[in-house]
Amino acid sequence: MKHKWFSKAWLYLFPALLILGVFQIYPIVQSFLMGFYTNFDYLEDIVYEWGTDNFVKLFHDADFRLAIKNTCVLTFLAAPLSILASLLFAVLLNSDIRFRKVFQSIYFLPFVTSMVAVSIVWAWMLNKDYGLVNSILKIFGISKVAWLTNPKMTIPILVVLSVWKGLGYRVIIFLAGLQGIDKQYYQAARLDGARPVRRFFHITVPLLRPTIFFLSITTIIDIFKTFDEVYVMYSNQPGPLNSGLTIVYYIFNKFYRHWEFASAAAASFVLFLMILAVTLFQFGVVRVKRWMDERREHL
Repeated sequence: MKHKWFSKAWLYLFPALLILGVFQIYPIVQSFLMGFYTNFDYLEDIVYEWGTDNFVKLFHDADFRLAIKNTCVLTFLAAPLSILASLLFAVLLNSDIRFRKVFQSIYFLPFVTSMVAVSIVWAWMLNKDYGLVNSILKIFGISKVAWLTNPKMTIPILVVLSVWKGLGYRVIIFLAGLQGIDKQYYQAARLDGARPVRRFFHITVPLLRPTIFFLSITTIIDIFKTFDEVYVMYSNQPGPLNSGLTIVYYIFNKFYRHWEFASAAAASFVLFLMILAVTLFQFGVVRVKRWMDERREHL
């Protein structure tokens, strides 16, 4: 009886699995395999050789190494700041403040707004001659800053934009986690004389570990995929002196501008491996932390 029920379940799932396999899994697998093709004729779909030459050439390409560097620096700076800023705003909104619903809507607005439209607005705000930011600086007697033409400002701008655009989504997730914490923990801590900072680090943060873990993974993946904001803000260019060249932008250049499909597929495969490595590392850290907690409880 159980076997019969199991077979019927698979029959119901088969159409969805077939569509998923044909239109999602197969293109992804095929695009990864394309990275191992050399002398590949995309018109005739003929593979003349099979090997790792594309990956060897990839890591000898100075632009690809720069793209990896820029992406890693951007992720290293933006991901922790995004989590920290979202957590602080969520804690603030979780308290009894006036117009809390209004602030939640304001923070969530960038997440549902088109990234292209947001990038256009930011490009106008950061314009050296008539931008809003330089107009505000002029009021305080500060000279104009070449935000979009100075290579040293590219990564800081992308960091701020990454933190800002995902703030609302992460705040909502943190709010859901905060509202799931039993208030009795805080009441007991107050009776023991624990101050707000101590309650935050000994109650709020430990109980939000699953939420922080989830958001850390999704945030890192989101930042690794940075492309739209660079493409729009810097007028279809990867920033001054390639200072905004990310891995996704490198893939875009190889695929759409140079028609080097095998190189683009190889770069995509490297990006996949980087994201997979970071994700597995985070899972490993969580498992080690859980094991240490269990050992501490037994002791």
